[in-house]
This record gives sequence, C-alpha cells and structure tokens, in this order.
Amino acid sequence: MMLPLPTLNEFFADQAEPRRLFNALLARINSFGPAEYKVTKSQIAFRRKKQFAWVWMPGKYLRGKTAPLVLSLSFPARDPSARWKEIVEVAPGRFMHHL
Repeated sequence: MMLPLPTLNEFFADQAEPRRLFNALLARINSFGPAEYKVTKSQIAFRRKKQFAWVWMPGKYLRGKTAPLVLSLSFPARDPSARWKEIVEVAPGRFMHHL
C-alpha cells in the first residue's frame, strides 16, 4: 500500500526559513516559464519535459549545522563555478550540481 504524498505545507511543517527559500526559488523558476513540481517525503522535484532540479532539507537527515535548503541541478557537463558545494557525475554525461 502506497502512502499519500505530502503537501508543501506538510513537507515544510515548522520550517519557516526553508519554506521562504523554496518560495523564492519557485518564483524564480516560474519566471522562466511554468514548471511542475512533485513533493515526496524526502525532496521536491521540478520538471518541464524532464526533471531538472531538486530541493531537500538536510536538517531532516544530518546532524550538526546544515544549510536550510539544498538545491541540486542536473547538467550534461560540469559547471566550473566555485559556488557549487559538490558536483557528482551520476551517469555518463549527467552531472548533479549541489548548491
């Protein structure tokens, strides 16, 4: 039996700062054109024709000081910017950039 997916309000329950950051991100993404998003227990995925961005709250899973919200973007190549916390090649020619 599958459990129902959480709502945005359930995902961000008692998490004002991550919710504020998410709202700003959602507005920025939609400024390029409408995008769909899907809320799951652990993350929120954005898609147009395919998924392109994911957000999650590390404080739900990691101890110590964490960022309020992590944004992960999928690119076909490494972006050389120093602002990325981590870049992982998840498949040949597919790089996840974590901010």
